Amino acid sequence: MPGAQLAGNLELLGVPIMSDQIEQMLGLKTWAIVGLSNNSERAAYRVAKVLIDNGHQVIPVHPSAEVVHGQTGYAKLSDIPVPVDVVDIFVNSSLAGAVVNEAIEIGAKGVWLQLDVIDAGAVTRAHDSGLLAVMNHCPAIEYKKRA
Repeated sequence: MPGAQLAGNLELLGVPIMSDQIEQMLGLKTWAIVGLSNNSERAAYRVAKVLIDNGHQVIPVHPSAEVVHGQTGYAKLSDIPVPVDVVDIFVNSSLAGAVVNEAIEIGAKGVWLQLDVIDAGAVTRAHDSGLLAVMNHCPAIEYKKRA
């Protein structure tokens, strides 16, 4: 893409991640956060709050299906009864590919692999399926850059 800037740690990326995809995803409203629980010590908990504070609907996805920040949780993506725009992935890299596959299956518009969640093959599958994809970034950091 002419004029587009690459975003992310390029040594870890197997595919180009364009900075315009970050902007596009931050503009999407409904975010399912995989790995979000009520553990306030975890990054997912804090990032969810930043997303809510910036006008996003956050849907927790965790095996315990907890209510987090007042939002009903679900055990898996396919249990969510509303369309999901972005699947934000806070799981080990070894599990990220399966989550990306689920995101594709539910018709999400994008996948966001958090800092240190690395799976270039999964990002390629997401792109090949028409999804936006960001890897090794954090939306809370992106919002802080804009403040």
